[in-house]
Amino acid sequence: MSEMFKISLPDGSVREMPEGSTPADVAAAIGPGLAKAALAARVDGEVRDIMRPFEGDSSLALITSKDEKDALELVRHDFAHVLAEAVQRLYPGTQITFGPATEDGFYYDFAPAPDRGPFTEEDLPLIEEEMRRIIAEDLHLVREVWKRDDVRALFERQGERFKAEWVMELPEGEPITMYRSGQGDDAWIDLCRGPHLASTGKLDPQAFKLTHVSGAYWRGDQNNPMLSRIYGTAWLNKKQLQEHLVRLEEAAKRDHRKIGREMDLFHLQAEAHGSVFWHPNGFIIWRQLEAYIRRRLDATGNVEVKTPQLMDARQWEKSGHWGKYRENMFVVPDEIPSVDDDAPVLSGKADLMALKPMNCPAHILIFKQGITSYKELPIRLVEEGCCHRNEPHGALHGLMRVRQFTQDDGHIFCREDQIIEEVRSFCELADRVYKDLGFAGYAVKLALRPDKRFGSDDDWDKAENELRNAVIAAGMANEDFGWEELPGEGAFYAPKLEWHLKDAIGRTWQVGTIQSDRVLPERLDATYIGEDGEKHRPIMLHRAIFGSFERFIGILIEHYAGKFPLWLAPVQAVVATIVSDADDYARDVVARLQAAGLRAEADLRNEKINYKVREHSLAKVPLLLVVGKREAEEGTVAVRRLGGDEHQKVIGLEDAVAQFTEEAMPPDLRPN
Repeated sequence: MSEMFKISLPDGSVREMPEGSTPADVAAAIGPGLAKAALAARVDGEVRDIMRPFEGDSSLALITSKDEKDALELVRHDFAHVLAEAVQRLYPGTQITFGPATEDGFYYDFAPAPDRGPFTEEDLPLIEEEMRRIIAEDLHLVREVWKRDDVRALFERQGERFKAEWVMELPEGEPITMYRSGQGDDAWIDLCRGPHLASTGKLDPQAFKLTHVSGAYWRGDQNNPMLSRIYGTAWLNKKQLQEHLVRLEEAAKRDHRKIGREMDLFHLQAEAHGSVFWHPNGFIIWRQLEAYIRRRLDATGNVEVKTPQLMDARQWEKSGHWGKYRENMFVVPDEIPSVDDDAPVLSGKADLMALKPMNCPAHILIFKQGITSYKELPIRLVEEGCCHRNEPHGALHGLMRVRQFTQDDGHIFCREDQIIEEVRSFCELADRVYKDLGFAGYAVKLALRPDKRFGSDDDWDKAENELRNAVIAAGMANEDFGWEELPGEGAFYAPKLEWHLKDAIGRTWQVGTIQSDRVLPERLDATYIGEDGEKHRPIMLHRAIFGSFERFIGILIEHYAGKFPLWLAPVQAVVATIVSDADDYARDVVARLQAAGLRAEADLRNEKINYKVREHSLAKVPLLLVVGKREAEEGTVAVRRLGGDEHQKVIGLEDAVAQFTEEAMPPDLRPN
């Protein structure tokens, strides 16, 4: 008689199932609807194939399309698997490597057969057709456990040298999973950790699209062979795919690089890879944001500091950043040797300096000047600090990923009993800032300890609980704020809260953070004198709201599609003449607006008014004030608002100045 396993379900009920049973059997026992809907299973917290037998008493949660996050990752993984099979069916001799799920789809890297050359986008329609055939065949995806040497032998027979190389780097004796698609001699097989859906037919053939092809080095090393990487996007159903494609189309219109050119905000060029040339219009936005955030921080007890760009490498060794960030740091010798022929060659032991990739060690050095009493805590240091990180050229992307950037950085030095209140207050500050800047929706997530980290488990337990309790105290640990905990995604020295903003077209951007750090104060020997007269370690809360000015401005450009609220717009108003007889009046109007603090310009060109309206609309000017003889005689302006209807509203000049001055006030300065 077979052994019976107890399977605990989310509703608290327990079902007894015979040995050899699978989650699919439990779903079928509950009902045919669930059996059809179930895609995979979470067994004892681990996502598994729905056809994988239980190994003993277990907790079980069945995954359906309603569990969108898990379901999307599963189907994207399966689409990558189907892509690889389709390519090898169509192009014999192609070698497969790896293909993960990504944020909105998947990719797979291939080594094309020598006689055909790299894949191109012209190949994609044919590959899509073959993928749909494989889905229609409803091939079972079967998990098998193999020995490492057997896997290597199979791949060597098949000529799959990349897979054969990779499998030998897995630990000896570790079970290796292979997935078989189909049956018999025609079955296609791949090395894969899984999990997968039960069969290819579980995928919606109208819910994916191959998007583009690029080159990628094997294992990311430029000394290795170049592969062809085929990208795709994949969703649970056709409707989700169509919505995504519409978002992509809208995102292309909102691309901050395109709008940046149209509005003359900034440019980038090869002479300064990864650094931004800010034009006057763009730097107005920067200055408005800087002034705004400075007022918000000043009002909440923060004090601003400025720290050096270059610091001795030994300081970065002490902090631990040298071991973690060295390859991304710009390093220079402390002293340049003489250019005389007889001068000694600079040795590898010479003192080194590094451009700072972050501000935190320098802020500790400020904290350590003098003796600090427990009565002085918390101390909140902030800096609009310019930092440098040596990002690869291929990773650079407009304002979103640069080498030189300015953080709206801050560090709060406090006692343990002050942590929850400090983090709670920061949550409220971040909430005000994001809402002021037009982001009504955001999610708060807690990134927990990674596998490789500094510090004791006890310290990590404390830090994670402090952040968690602070969010609870702020009333944000709920579905309204998208509360979620992210295992393994913390920094190497601290867990962190993350703010994920949702923009106007539904995309999310991770921006602000606050981290509870006990490691860096220990490594850099920061202390304060406690009530007992003894030295104690402060807790260091690393925090940022924008993240970096460059990236945040890029997000704002795309969120508003360049149509900034009046207080942020580089040019807030243009006074355009209909006839030259109104030129003097137009100049007077501009002078009145400028005197009131508005950024206003005159357009006195000898062009038709419709041409001027169109041109300033494309430049995203919020207010266009049209004046002619009549307006000059009556002391009025005809107002057109960007994005409004075609009708002009005629109002008196004094009323217009008063109204626009109030509208142009930054959110924190407006009367309640």
